[in-house]
Amino acid sequence: MPRSPEPAANAGTGFAAGFAASLLDPGRATPPIVSTTTGGRADRRYAVYRNNVTTSLADALADIFPAVRRLVGDAFFSGMAIAFARAHPPRSRLLFQYGHDFPAFVASFEPARDLPYLADVASIERAWLDAFHAADADPLPPQVLGTIPPDDLPAVVFHPHPALRILRSPYAAFSICTANRDGREPDAPIRGDVAEDTLVTRPGLIVSMRRLPPGTAAFLLALVGGSSFGAAIGTGFADTEEFAPAEAIRIMLNAGAFVAVGASRDRPSE
Repeated sequence: MPRSPEPAANAGTGFAAGFAASLLDPGRATPPIVSTTTGGRADRRYAVYRNNVTTSLADALADIFPAVRRLVGDAFFSGMAIAFARAHPPRSRLLFQYGHDFPAFVASFEPARDLPYLADVASIERAWLDAFHAADADPLPPQVLGTIPPDDLPAVVFHPHPALRILRSPYAAFSICTANRDGREPDAPIRGDVAEDTLVTRPGLIVSMRRLPPGTAAFLLALVGGSSFGAAIGTGFADTEEFAPAEAIRIMLNAGAFVAVGASRDRPSE
């Protein structure tokens, strides 16, 4: 009877777990499973590998959050990224998936408390990457709404594009984010305490970010949540009297925020 390969596989898994046990914690000793070819301790080599892993994770975060890095500087960002890496090991082999918890970590990172908008800037940058890697889908053609009888329009529901992201902030997170991602000085001083809402979409190959006018984020979030068109418009007005439905509809169609409409989420009609 042939031998089962399970013991070898389990042995490999056990070695990997033992090797990684102290990888992100410099305060822990080199795992006993790690040794030199002569059977001696490999503290120095393990420390080098540990440093390389931590640095690689910090570099990955720097690529994902360039605006955050520019706002705080390379040294501060490196320290924050390393602290995050040690507290939040990767759960995927794909580095672009790393850092989903980074905005929440930034919000609780005590040294960054004087930059209350920083976590929201990080959320926008994470949304940009998520939109970039989202599934492809053809956006809803603008002329579709014109084919729906006016009496039926209030009951229509919309199916969001996989790349659609909507972020609300009590700070000028959109303006701060875009200015620092582009590496340019803004045309006018940015008032950090002015609330801004951000729409992130990718109807084609290019990710687009835009600042939303008052009430539009509430309107779009209601649609994403399954509210009917009429109810979502009511949500926009409940959010602010400045809500302009016609402008909100134009923005969502031009941005390719939705892919289909229908009477229910189960029976969309493109």
